[in-house]
Amino acid sequence: MVLLFYLFSFLLGLVIGSFLNCVIYRLEKEESLMGRSYCPYCKHTLGWLDLIPLFSFLFLGGRCRYCGAKISVQYPLVEICTGIIFLLIFNYQFSIINEFSIFQFSNLTHLLFLFYVSSALVTIFVYDLKHFIIPDKIIFPAIIISFLYRLFENLSHWILIDNWSLKIENSYHILNFLLAALIASGFFLVIFLISRGRWMGFGDVKLAILLGLVLGFPDILAGLFLAFLFGAIIGSVAIFLQKKGLKSEIPFAPFLIAGTFTAMCWGSQIINWYTHFLVF
Repeated sequence: MVLLFYLFSFLLGLVIGSFLNCVIYRLEKEESLMGRSYCPYCKHTLGWLDLIPLFSFLFLGGRCRYCGAKISVQYPLVEICTGIIFLLIFNYQFSIINEFSIFQFSNLTHLLFLFYVSSALVTIFVYDLKHFIIPDKIIFPAIIISFLYRLFENLSHWILIDNWSLKIENSYHILNFLLAALIASGFFLVIFLISRGRWMGFGDVKLAILLGLVLGFPDILAGLFLAFLFGAIIGSVAIFLQKKGLKSEIPFAPFLIAGTFTAMCWGSQIINWYTHFLVF
């Protein structure tokens, strides 16, 4: 039974990843998501055999069935990465709950929330990597949904008082995520203002709000630390290979998102290891 849950999570990630590829492509082209999928080269409408996540790419040898044009490796990579991310998220959730409580409303909604946020972050990751911009059409809905979810995440935090109005019983839960969003966005806002946008774009400030609402405190600290660590490693390697100069522009959002995914799954362990390391 447990293996079926893991398999379903991975397959769901593959399907969602295929949809995210469509979102990334049509977002840049400013096209509606409602139309049928088509080859970006010959514009031929794709059949269902051309749209099976990962399998179609392998079966067709990475080429369009109709015109023979090479299909970008982005498509299978996004599908596989989304599948792995969904698998890791489910594994993390399953490690803190048992098999019989996975379908409880609060646990199920939390899992779906993490799947949604992960999908938004994967989209931003690829889009910023390709176009050096964080799309508002993705980041703003994600911020709003994350805020509303954290507000009503656990209805036991709310109590009914006179005149059928609601009052927050445990405000610490919500303030934790708001504090994380304020710390992360404030940090990047200071960098943005000091550098006048040369070191950090304002899109990273908006992204930091989302990451704070996703991770909370203190996991946001682990996410930021890992983001700068990943950025330093990749930047150093790029400079060493002479593919990037010191003045070359490298989008930082992918590093922030990579750090966030790592912190989502292992943030507590990283913080515990670091504090234990400081003690000794």
